[in-house]
Amino acid sequence: MTPFVHLHVHSHYSPMSGVSSLEELCKVARSQGAEILALTDTNGLYGAVRFVEAARQNDLKPILGAELSCGAHRAVCLVGDMEGYANLCRLISARHCDRSFNLIQAVEQHRRGLIVLSDDFPALATWKERSPEDLYVELTPGPRMQEAVRFSRAVGLPPVATNKVHFAAAEGYPLHRLLRAIDLNTTLSRLPEDACAAPTRWFAPASVLKPYYAHVPEALSNTLRVAAACRTDWDFKETIFPAFRAFSDAKAFAVLKKKVYAGARQRYLELTPKVRGRIERELVVIREKGFSHYFLIVEEIVRRTRLTCGRGSAAASIVSYCLGITDVDPIRHNLLFERFLNSARNDPPDIDIDFPWDERDGIVESVFKQYGSKKVAMVANQNTLALRGALRETAKVYGMIPAEIDRVASLILKRLNFLRLAEDRTARSWAESLCEPMEFPEPWPEITDRAFQVEGHFRNLGLHCGGIVIVPDEIRKYAPVEISAKGIPMLQWDKDQVEEAGLVKIDLLGNRSLAVVRDALAAAERYTGMRLDGPAWDPVSDEPTKNLIRRGETIGCFYIESPATRLLLKKLWTRMPEERRRAADVFEYLVMVSSLVRPAAITFVNEFVRRAHGKPYAPLHPALAKALSETHGIMVYQEDVTNVAVALAGFSLADGEQLRKILNKKHKRLALKDYRDRFFRDAMARGAPPATVDAVWKMILSFAGYSFCKPHSASYARLSFKCAYLKAHHPAEFMAAVISNEGGFYPTFAYISEARRMGVKFLPPDVNASDWAYTAAGKKIHVGFMQLKGLERTWIERVIAERNNSGPFESFDDFWARTQPKLAQARILIKAGCFDSIAQELSRPGLLWRAHARAAEKYGDSLPNPPDHSEEQKLEHEIESFGFPLSRHPLERYRARLQAAACVPARNMGLHAGQSIAMVGWLVSAKMTQTKKGEPMEFITFEDLSAIYETTFFPDTYRRFYQLLAAGRSYLLRGRVEEEFGTVTLNVHHIERLDMRRGPAIFKSDSASGARHGFKAHQARPVG
Repeated sequence: MTPFVHLHVHSHYSPMSGVSSLEELCKVARSQGAEILALTDTNGLYGAVRFVEAARQNDLKPILGAELSCGAHRAVCLVGDMEGYANLCRLISARHCDRSFNLIQAVEQHRRGLIVLSDDFPALATWKERSPEDLYVELTPGPRMQEAVRFSRAVGLPPVATNKVHFAAAEGYPLHRLLRAIDLNTTLSRLPEDACAAPTRWFAPASVLKPYYAHVPEALSNTLRVAAACRTDWDFKETIFPAFRAFSDAKAFAVLKKKVYAGARQRYLELTPKVRGRIERELVVIREKGFSHYFLIVEEIVRRTRLTCGRGSAAASIVSYCLGITDVDPIRHNLLFERFLNSARNDPPDIDIDFPWDERDGIVESVFKQYGSKKVAMVANQNTLALRGALRETAKVYGMIPAEIDRVASLILKRLNFLRLAEDRTARSWAESLCEPMEFPEPWPEITDRAFQVEGHFRNLGLHCGGIVIVPDEIRKYAPVEISAKGIPMLQWDKDQVEEAGLVKIDLLGNRSLAVVRDALAAAERYTGMRLDGPAWDPVSDEPTKNLIRRGETIGCFYIESPATRLLLKKLWTRMPEERRRAADVFEYLVMVSSLVRPAAITFVNEFVRRAHGKPYAPLHPALAKALSETHGIMVYQEDVTNVAVALAGFSLADGEQLRKILNKKHKRLALKDYRDRFFRDAMARGAPPATVDAVWKMILSFAGYSFCKPHSASYARLSFKCAYLKAHHPAEFMAAVISNEGGFYPTFAYISEARRMGVKFLPPDVNASDWAYTAAGKKIHVGFMQLKGLERTWIERVIAERNNSGPFESFDDFWARTQPKLAQARILIKAGCFDSIAQELSRPGLLWRAHARAAEKYGDSLPNPPDHSEEQKLEHEIESFGFPLSRHPLERYRARLQAAACVPARNMGLHAGQSIAMVGWLVSAKMTQTKKGEPMEFITFEDLSAIYETTFFPDTYRRFYQLLAAGRSYLLRGRVEEEFGTVTLNVHHIERLDMRRGPAIFKSDSASGARHGFKAHQARPVG
């Protein structure tokens, strides 16, 4: 063991200050012969759980601590025991949450179990008077070291040596300065010297530090003494469950069992031996694992609203189903409880619940109100510098002007989409690849180089979308707490560290499609007078719903509306032999489709379809025949990873589950390599050929990152079926709800086009007929006031309340007298035609005259009434007001030209398979991807007046025309119709813009992030 232990070390979890990763620090420590290492990030334990793992992987004993800093005072607190850990969490929490925080007083109050090092002389003097034990004077090479030595000897406190490490090697200092400049929003030239650590604050070995302590050698030996007093045997294995109403475990289990059987009688009517047996089997494990309180708390939360979607692995539990937490029958759909909870599983699973997006915040608020912020906190997102932000922030630090940053950074980022870069490239080679071909002047190559180096550095905390932790006593003793920008207490850890620390979280998430179903059901009930969603409502068994799904007509339907999913549904059902079609369960196949449509699984999709159609196949290995029997030998669900590892390589169930989990953990790549080596070794030892093992492993890797377990897919598929049912039977109400909840995959105009193709008529907003949201009845939809850009919602809600309370508005004058609008609000309503039904003889220009006169208080009888706007002017006003033309499709203006080009309507594409044709298209959505060679290409969805259709822009075509592609544009496309499994797409060879001479695009881009295609940021993901 080295004669010195680094006790004051900052990693990149010291926000915008520490440079080196945990792994880098641990490797450097081990290379110097260290056996113990402390982590003391600034005001936080942000990386504590991950540090314990990294230290163990490098055969180091981890010491947990933090440098507390507030105003002029600072101290390093190292954890001696569990009481000290709890006290450190309380101290950090108080530092972030309590406005009156005083570091000296707080440390004095929470000293037990902590070893404190500091060179803050006033603080040390105060603490020594009350409790001198475990208190050290910190000596660090530098200007104040001698003063600290004198203070140590004068007051009789022992010295301890540190180097206040901020970077693993001395070369890290420039990067440290860069981070500090970004954090302080200043340039490098103006960065104050005292805002940075000294250049000497690297992970220096004992041989470098020893000469500085020749006159005080005990400072070095005291590092060993301090290290020996610190706890290093961290495991975080104890599960911390919430407590339901302070019940004992026995009482909680008894209450749970009673509720489960009551729910089972409602769900199943008859409790068969199979149902009873499944319930009892699950209850045994739940009691053994201590989950009774957890289930009761989740059940109570779910009861707070009418419509929810319990998802994730919890949907495999009949207990969840009987409690109403989930809505999928695990017996009917063959879902295995062991995917959620089993005797061999050490880590606690969580239950994910979706609520309507506009109800979710109220649900979270009610949980905090019931349990109190002493026991509750949300999970955090640990925000890091993404490359886009890193590039722009670095350029600012180098003093580049905003205009040049916008220009050059955009070009560099754009070029990234076209470069095929090897994974082992260094930051410098990336920078050279990006900058040099474009001949950017200095300092852009250096800026880009630095940006790659700071990419991924921890910057601050954000609020997780739904994770919430409830503990039985005090949340601040388990993990530090901060206050989010919304004012909500949140833990300093992300969801992975929360889980690894034994804290059981509940995910309370917002889902827009649940609100769509809620609103569509309510609208249909108002129109028909019948409640649809009673106990007898069974969308899964409804034949028109199943046929809609088979046809892939699922635009607007939760999770199955993307082009890839709709194409897969069509491929699956269009050419399926009739005998297999009759036997195939649409719901079960939709569950599989929901899991198959993920980027890494795309290579298996067509083979899955062939096998579903009856193509004979042999499993990759006989041992996999049973494990993958229901998915035609293709790995589809997360649990297939576990089952295959058990069947082929002889893994235990626990090890198979651990492999599955590691695939989804971005911080466990080393562990994944270990599991790969073991998988290959053990599978081949059991007789599997190397080529087979390699093929199976590639399929396993397709689950890295984004993938679903079967219970989760089943829950999603059930919600998809509800949406599809409403679309099949109540299209106007459904599409109005989709548009109103603003969460779809496509732009609003695409949903309007889809509804029109279904025979729905759209009516413009009207002061006497419209609400804030879109409203529907029968086959008509009134555009909601929400679509009008610039309208104030609070004022519109007052207008609607006035209309409901005092009757319809009879004229423009009546409206003005009763609502007193601002001129700007009145102008928006007039230009959108909202007064047309009550304008009487007044034209829209005449209404504008009267609005201005009213606002100027110069209203009289002699105001003019000019002729109404032309149809072309009204069309422009529609675009200005709504963001799109409402009265007619933009393609209608090109009818003559398209007839001359002999364009084929999209609905007739199938008649021209294998032929080259011309088509007209309005760009709806796009997805960029790469070929196997790394060349950029794009899948683009277009629509014409007859249907929506899919196109492919292969690399050659894409390179020629990508600069012409933008949302809000009309195109003439020429290409070859390709047919596969009965579905058709257009392989585009040439495009022309139809509106090149007509000025700006009809649609404006909704955000900078979607500038090229004009998509809203949320439209890159499905509804929900």
